[in-house]
Order: sequence, then C-alpha cells, then structure tokens
Amino acid sequence: MQFLVLSRRRTDQFSDTDFEQLVPSEGAQARCLYSLGFTRQIWHRGDIPGACQIVEAKDASEVHEKLATLPLVKAGMLDFDIVPLKPYAGFSKV
Repeated sequence: MQFLVLSRRRTDQFSDTDFEQLVPSEGAQARCLYSLGFTRQIWHRGDIPGACQIVEAKDASEVHEKLATLPLVKAGMLDFDIVPLKPYAGFSKV
C-alpha cells in the first residue's frame, strides 16, 4: 500500500543549527529507506521546511515504524501527516 507523507520541521522549537547537526545522518537514513524500497519518491516542500514523500508499506503502523528510524524524528524535530492512498478509479470509467 502507498502513503503520502508530509513532514514539517518544528522550527518553533528548534534552531537552524539544531537541524544542521543532524542533516548528514538524516540524509544517510533517508537513502537507506529508499534502498529498502520504503521511500518511492521524495521532494523538499516548497511551502515550508520539510519533505513530501510517497512510501510503500503494509499499513500505517509500518510507516510510523520506518519513519521513527530517522534522526530528526528520534530527536522530536519533525511532525508528520500520513495519508493512505488508493488507486484512482476515474480512468477506468472512460
């Protein structure tokens, strides 16, 4: 099953310096999740500091479990919205 994950940095509670210290390890773990097939696509958000990604997991619990391995999540520096996705049926009705 695929999920849309929108993350946002908790900039109200952490400084740029706080984030900069963890960015290298965050990137390394993000690459690991990609190599495992969990992260399918990922982008930086254009509206606020954070990321948007499409992930593949059996359920929302697995999404939370995998995201919990990210250093910024471990440090309590990110918030997430996780949206389950389902196939778009509109094209089959044409």
